[in-house]
Amino acid sequence: MDPQAAKLIGAGIAMCGMIGAGIGVGNIFGNFLAGALRNPSAAASQIGNLFVGAALAEALGILAFVMGILIWIS
Repeated sequence: MDPQAAKLIGAGIAMCGMIGAGIGVGNIFGNFLAGALRNPSAAASQIGNLFVGAALAEALGILAFVMGILIWIS
């Protein structure tokens, strides 16, 4: 196998982490919305937890993106 092809396959596999980040952020906001509709008075106190969870999920997605780019350009 050509080393360039192996590098591109590895970069593509590393980019699959972006799928998990998208699913994670969707679950976080979907579950928050469902909980907020059930108990609107508690929703305001959970906004901070919502954004911390979304930021952590996005950070993992960005890490996967950066690793894919680093594999691709090396």
